[in-house]
Amino acid sequence: MERPLEPLWRGLLVYRVLTLISVSVPALVGLGDYAAPAAAVAVLAVMLVWTVVTGYGYRGVPSGVPDRRGRLAIADLVVVTGVMATTPFVLTPAQLDAGVAGMGSIWTPGAALACAIAFGLRGGLAGALVTSAALVLSKGRIETAELGDVQLLVLAGLTVGFAATVLRRSAEQLRRAVAAEAASAERERLTRSIHDGVLQVLAHVRRRGAELGGGAAELGVLAGEQEVALRTLLTSGSASVDAAGHRDLGAALRALTSPRVTVSAPAHPLELPAATVDELVAVVGAALTNIAVHVGADAPAWVFVEDAGDTVEISVRDDGPGIPEGRLAEAEAEGRLGVARSMRGRVHELGGTIDCDTGPGRGTEWTIRVPMTPIPGLRT
Repeated sequence: MERPLEPLWRGLLVYRVLTLISVSVPALVGLGDYAAPAAAVAVLAVMLVWTVVTGYGYRGVPSGVPDRRGRLAIADLVVVTGVMATTPFVLTPAQLDAGVAGMGSIWTPGAALACAIAFGLRGGLAGALVTSAALVLSKGRIETAELGDVQLLVLAGLTVGFAATVLRRSAEQLRRAVAAEAASAERERLTRSIHDGVLQVLAHVRRRGAELGGGAAELGVLAGEQEVALRTLLTSGSASVDAAGHRDLGAALRALTSPRVTVSAPAHPLELPAATVDELVAVVGAALTNIAVHVGADAPAWVFVEDAGDTVEISVRDDGPGIPEGRLAEAEAEGRLGVARSMRGRVHELGGTIDCDTGPGRGTEWTIRVPMTPIPGLRT
């Protein structure tokens, strides 16, 4: 459901047409009772023209075209306020005292409903309050009838706004569920076709390499790593980018799993901007490369991902000999900026922090913390 609010927009168009007829017919029949009949006809003409304009603007938006109906809803609110402002000039004092409906009457709440559909709960409340203020000011009083109208306006704005918000969320959840089901079906299809080919070959190379030893053993280890990575990709899938430009950090990091790398991440998605996920995967990849180079190609490593609410925390740990004190500063002074630039630089650009806990005989642990919500002005 790319446009889940279309039924509400269509309902608004029907409401606008029916209320225009309901307001115009009695006004034209009793035109002689108005203080300014010509002005009343002019206001009705404006309402007719604006109903046609909004009918054209609120109609269904084609797929792939940006939805700008929110701007029209705001303009609608301005026009409705102007229509209501003519009430003291069109109605006679006797009509105002008798509680005759102001100009626009039940046609005017359409603008508040449009704001509710376009902007949700807050838009519905704001539109209702603006329309209510225009109603009270145009009548120049606030009595039982006006209070009842204000109450109905607020309730209608809140109800339609809530319905629009729920529809948006439900459509997004449905879209994700459909996408996940389609991705799962595709992975299952690929798994069936690949299992009889690539995976079996990689498994055979791994076993034969271990049996032959020497250089073949190294090739077997590499084949085993690729076998595990491919199985992980087929079972959990890659971290795809959603419509909002976000990716699941946990899924992206689980793709780094290998015979020597263990990745533990929450079962629920950790949705972050795709660029942020790419940077964090690069940081973790750099840490794992350091482990392979300085601890050993077969050295085990552990990656832990934790959702801390407003931040996400990633820990990369090994059980190697540790980094000697001052070695990182010495490497940076020598011009080897891998850790300083590739890891610290990336994390700091994301508004996060990175700490290294290491020491002789107790391995090394990198702890990376970044905010879940991107900080304005930072590269994401």
